[in-house]
Amino acid sequence: MTLPSAHDVALAAERRSAARLLLVHPLVTATGPHSDLFPLIRRHADWLAKRFQQVLGYQLLVDTSYARLFKAGLGAGAGHRLERSTGTPFTPRTYACLALALSVLVTAPEQLLLSRLVADIKAAAADAGVELEGTGRAAEKRTLAAALRQLVDWGVLIETEGSVNAVTQEDGGEALITIDREIARAVVAGPLAQSRDGTDLVRRAADPGFGGPRTYVRRMLVETPAVYLDDLTDAERDWLRTRQRREAQAFSELLGLEAEIRAEGVVLVDAEEEVTDVHLPGTGTVAQAALLLLEQLVERLRPDSPGHPATGGRLVIGVAVPDGMVDELLAELVEEYGRRSNWQRGYLEDQSALRDAVLDLLSRMRLVARVSRLRSQGQGLPEGYDEKVPEDRSVTDVTGAREEETGLVLLAAAARYATQVTVRKAARGRPETDVQQELPL
Repeated sequence: MTLPSAHDVALAAERRSAARLLLVHPLVTATGPHSDLFPLIRRHADWLAKRFQQVLGYQLLVDTSYARLFKAGLGAGAGHRLERSTGTPFTPRTYACLALALSVLVTAPEQLLLSRLVADIKAAAADAGVELEGTGRAAEKRTLAAALRQLVDWGVLIETEGSVNAVTQEDGGEALITIDREIARAVVAGPLAQSRDGTDLVRRAADPGFGGPRTYVRRMLVETPAVYLDDLTDAERDWLRTRQRREAQAFSELLGLEAEIRAEGVVLVDAEEEVTDVHLPGTGTVAQAALLLLEQLVERLRPDSPGHPATGGRLVIGVAVPDGMVDELLAELVEEYGRRSNWQRGYLEDQSALRDAVLDLLSRMRLVARVSRLRSQGQGLPEGYDEKVPEDRSVTDVTGAREEETGLVLLAAAARYATQVTVRKAARGRPETDVQQELPL
């Protein structure tokens, strides 16, 4: 066996660094926050474009001043959400402002005054029948400023003189804005021309096309924290289970991600913790409360005798969380940890807001989920999607793998955060006997 040369190792590392950056930041500019790695993307542009197309069905466009990876999305409810600098998620009104601004900027002059840009956005809103007025004029200005700030972060807008935040000033502050129309045109990844409305745009963007189940499952693996078997169609489940070892090697080479394969599904783990936009454990009140809550839920809701179906076990992907348990546990955590750990006063005074924020984080991490119709049950499938499995093969039965007695289920990957782990091993000379041992993590 011939060992790779130092040059080959360095080349693979460069390509992997560029691919990881594009996966996390699909728009990289020559003058933006990641400009130091932009030459790396240009150097390996052809290889990256070919690999992203082959593996994920993503198109990569590399220009002299920017690189844009056109991700296709995973359907309704699975998008990467945008946030304000405070961490507050964009509201539908903020997204509307963002879309209206882009519709104006693709044909705008190279430079214009902020006041003119705002006037053009309002005119576009009127033409589209969109009402921008919120709870008050100040709220409307803050919403518009958040959308414009996002465009600055992307490099679509350049603050030549002044700042887009001037839009929030009572006296109508002014600024001179420079526009990069090429980047503005590259922001939207979905097929706008063919789509009837927003819902249709999301559905069409998520269609894996000729790649079918192969492409969709690969996208799920790299774009979500965990892929569960009962959230895949029969064809997707069959493809994953017959190729998961080979795919693990491919993702390790391309993105430096290691596959953790379990009976319930697959998780791609990033040892560097870079290829993610959601972190747990993390800092701040919500992350701390979420971790403590998760530990308590895992200890209380461990399923009885779970196992792999191939060995006669019962596949358990989700267990029902009893009504009121989350509120009860959070109240205990606030009393025991919150007040002495300087958790945010707003959450201490409004524990329902804390609950909502914690469950939102755990849902995005795919550690808990609301009861809903799953992809294995036909939810969100594109028109004409191939769901059939060859007749000579059987797939893992996921019927009843996710309990749905209440509105919330605790998912299998939550066990990664348990304070104790149960190890079953055969006693020496007695292979038929199981010995259970508790080990602290």
